[in-house]
Amino acid sequence: MKPASPYSFLDQCLIQFDQALRTCVPGTSSAQRPSPSEPLAETELEPTARRHAAGLMRINHTGEVCAQALYQGQASTARLDDVRASMHKAAAEEVDHLAWCEERLQELDSRPSLTNPLWYALSYGLGAAAGLAGDKWSLGFVAETEEQVCKHLEEHLERLPDTDSKSRAILQQMIVDERQHGEAARAAGGAALPTPVRQLMSAMSQLMKQTTYRL
Repeated sequence: MKPASPYSFLDQCLIQFDQALRTCVPGTSSAQRPSPSEPLAETELEPTARRHAAGLMRINHTGEVCAQALYQGQASTARLDDVRASMHKAAAEEVDHLAWCEERLQELDSRPSLTNPLWYALSYGLGAAAGLAGDKWSLGFVAETEEQVCKHLEEHLERLPDTDSKSRAILQQMIVDERQHGEAARAAGGAALPTPVRQLMSAMSQLMKQTTYRL
């Protein structure tokens, strides 16, 4: 028999609310690993290039907000303890990305997106729905999400100003980590998602990128 949770429903709601605040409120995320950009010297960027780099890093930061929400939502409805634990572990590792992107935005004299709370709520709902569908679909959702994230990070690597080596170093390490998360989800039994679901996820990703580049 599965042991009862030590937390009441209200406790779990408060924990989730606290996690949402820690994700969406600037300055509340702390990385466990040093930023890959730390050893690199800052380079001078023209104002237009600086704004463009900040827009891309703002998108990436919001992507990590979404990742936190997805993992938390999936963990809240996962049926197997080991799947729930893997979701929490992945979310913890993604905190590094969140903190690195936020730090880089500060260095670029910019800020996170004002729409982050909205994207957190939407992503949490998607994650919870994926968890309710069953663990193999939940893991498949993780694998597909990470695959799409890697594609857009690789796209951003090409779009970054050539001289912005600090942002580039962050994205390169993020790609390595995201790819590992996706491979782990597939190895754990993640099922391939139907084409319409993948297309919907891609469409939502495009909408997120368009709305957060400046906002």
